[in-house]
Amino acid sequence: MKTWMFTLIFLLLWQNAFAQSEEKKNDEMAGTFGGRVSRLNSSARLARIRTDFNNIKYLNKKDRLEFWNENAPTQKCQAFLEGRTNDYLLLKIPHYDACIRKVHVTTGSYLYFSSIDLKQNLLIGKELVGVLQKKRMALTAKKMRYQRELDGFIEKVDGTNKRYEILRQKLEIEWQKELAHLEEDKANAFTQFKDSEARLNEVDTKLESYRIDDHNLKIDRWSLDPQLYYKK
Repeated sequence: MKTWMFTLIFLLLWQNAFAQSEEKKNDEMAGTFGGRVSRLNSSARLARIRTDFNNIKYLNKKDRLEFWNENAPTQKCQAFLEGRTNDYLLLKIPHYDACIRKVHVTTGSYLYFSSIDLKQNLLIGKELVGVLQKKRMALTAKKMRYQRELDGFIEKVDGTNKRYEILRQKLEIEWQKELAHLEEDKANAFTQFKDSEARLNEVDTKLESYRIDDHNLKIDRWSLDPQLYYKK
């Protein structure tokens, strides 16, 4: 059991040491890259270098670089960055003639470059990336929390809609019942109205049949002169 534990601890320590060694090696190589000479300008002491170096954006104007030929890695020359694009570097070589001979630079030559300024810029960039990653993690967690709240709102809205739909259906049923009751009351009232109207007509008919005239004699208007009228 103890042997197994010691073996496991040894493997973990070795893995950690190997990871640190690899990280240190990567940091040392971080400021090194390659590029091909696309144009030389001896009068201006300039060299234009084409490169596919992904971290070219971390090179700034006036940064110092060393360059050498693969065939003679110990013979190095200095240059300063005058400008850059996504694919090209424009280098100012102070000792142009000596460097061209020393490093054997011609158009089309493939050179290696190293820059202490680039290493520093990459370290700063790595720290910035670390800060941004932490900020991104915090914002991602915040976004997910609000996303859950939004999803919860959708569920709450659905629940509220269903609850009020049930209430609406119940209200609709009650409404229809009340309308049915009113229609029933209306029909009963109409029936009573017609019955009362029929009975009233019946009574009016009987009244007319049994009406007694108060005057037994009527005035006989046989003349135009009212003085000559008489009852008969």
